[in-house]
Amino acid sequence: MMSRMFKLAATTLIISASVATVALAQDPYVYGSPRTLELTLDQAIEIALDENPTIQIAELEIEKQTYVRKETIGNHLPQLSVAGQYSRAIKKSDMGGGVSFDPDNTVTVVTSLNVPLFAPTIYKTLKLNEEQMRAAVEDARGSRITLANAVKKAYYNILLAQESLDVLRVSEANLQSTVDETKLKFDNGLASEYDYITADVQLSNLKPSIIQTETSIEIAKKLLKMYMGIPLDFEIVVVGDLNTLSEEDHTMAYNYYGENISENSELRSMDIQVEVLKRQLEVSKMSRMPSLAAFGTYNLTGRDPVSLGSLTGGTSSGSDNFFWNHPVSVGLTLSIPIFSGLTNKNREKQIKYSISQTRLQRDYLEETTKVEVSTALNEIITAEATMIANKATIQQAQKGYDISRTRYDNGVGTMLEVNSAEVALTQARLNYNQAVYDYLSAQADYERIIGIDY
Repeated sequence: MMSRMFKLAATTLIISASVATVALAQDPYVYGSPRTLELTLDQAIEIALDENPTIQIAELEIEKQTYVRKETIGNHLPQLSVAGQYSRAIKKSDMGGGVSFDPDNTVTVVTSLNVPLFAPTIYKTLKLNEEQMRAAVEDARGSRITLANAVKKAYYNILLAQESLDVLRVSEANLQSTVDETKLKFDNGLASEYDYITADVQLSNLKPSIIQTETSIEIAKKLLKMYMGIPLDFEIVVVGDLNTLSEEDHTMAYNYYGENISENSELRSMDIQVEVLKRQLEVSKMSRMPSLAAFGTYNLTGRDPVSLGSLTGGTSSGSDNFFWNHPVSVGLTLSIPIFSGLTNKNREKQIKYSISQTRLQRDYLEETTKVEVSTALNEIITAEATMIANKATIQQAQKGYDISRTRYDNGVGTMLEVNSAEVALTQARLNYNQAVYDYLSAQADYERIIGIDY
């Protein structure tokens, strides 16, 4: 997975001389200067889906369920075992008069083969495993959808902060120009000290907002890097702007706007959970059924020969070799559960209650999801209308600012008018950026709710 991310990074790595010079100049550790990665939104989502630990955990769960099923299948395969034992008699049983039939040494090897012929519990467990696999797959899908939503919002946050910073920088430049001009006029007796102080105070008040916005950019970038699962020493540069992304989403959005929540991952997960519980109930019921298995046993036993001389008082005439026996037996085993202390019955009642609980939760979640999708659609519509209104407001605010500057430069207007116009223009631009962000954020939430996969 890391190889895919680095292949993508290699194609977008900024290695121009100007960027490299800036990076080295900013980093006191020349040899450890940060790597810079240029990212589009699609690339950020792709890397996150490859590298984020939550996705990797979900994929491992799918792999684990594969082996859970294989384990169940293994329970229906023949079971072969070999056991061996050696014993040495320290004290033998005495039959009287020193007579004993116990050998000094005994060696036993037992080979057993068990073949399930009819095992209803295993059959139902396989069905249960299928539902558990479906649950793991849906959880992985839900993780992808949630992560993509988080990446989108983090990406939009960076763009919002960057574009807001651009607006503030423009406002700062305008205010700085106003302060410089007013200072020059004040020194020449063409402007009042009040005008100069007012302009300078407004410029000073703007600086904390710039610093705060710069900090928010760094925080948003760290959050995006965390979602993407890349090192924090990577310097990322996001490509694009909110307005372009909103136009692209606006074009695609009308192709699937609706309130169909059948693909919502949480609802699908709860539906699958009900099926898992049903399968568990079937497994519990099958534990009451008889089971049939075939078996085969091969015994190999060696022991010391019995000394007949001990019975007659004479000397032993037997061989010193072991006596070997190797019987073979086959048969069938039928197991019929009769009474198990009501454990099965109580377990089944628990599962039935769990099914009822899950269904109630699912119904409530469905109603909540319907409200969420309706809310998201309303937020999209509201944000879209706000964008249109704010766009017109920017034009009006720009016109008002130009008029106030012209009036002030001609000695007709006041600095208060210029400052008010500047504030109105800056706020209009910031409001427009916020409206575009709200639109894209609502769009991302809508896609998450209706279950658009990536």
